[in-house]
Amino acid sequence: MRLKVNGKVYSIKVDEDKPLLWVLREDLKLKGTKFGCGKGICGSCTVVVNGEAVRSCITPVKAVNGKDILTIEGIPESHPIKRAWIELQVPQCGYCQPGKIMEAYALLNRNPSPSREEILSVMSTHLCRCGTYPRILKAILKASELMGVEK
Repeated sequence: MRLKVNGKVYSIKVDEDKPLLWVLREDLKLKGTKFGCGKGICGSCTVVVNGEAVRSCITPVKAVNGKDILTIEGIPESHPIKRAWIELQVPQCGYCQPGKIMEAYALLNRNPSPSREEILSVMSTHLCRCGTYPRILKAILKASELMGVEK
């Protein structure tokens, strides 16, 4: 398998049906992507593949062979989405936040000025046990604002 993760190319030998989540965590030692439900329901394992948010726990590595994969480690600390997350103190326990940030990143790349309703619709597929949903919404709106200023 040839994987391009966060701009770096890896050649690895793994079972082609192994979930991308476990290839990232076990084989590439990128621990930012989290395991939640293992069924693609909670969103904790979300990464961006060729610009689209995907659930890595149900994505076999063969499906991303040769594609661009972005994990939470690949987003710079200076990116508006991370700056907004920190400024608005979004995380409580923080476990689900990498997946939420990756989903928000994909959304903002697709639409730098999403409506409140679009944000809520996209983010509604992510679970947060701590209930930080209002702060997540505010952070995505803030990141959108920051992205507009930086253009």
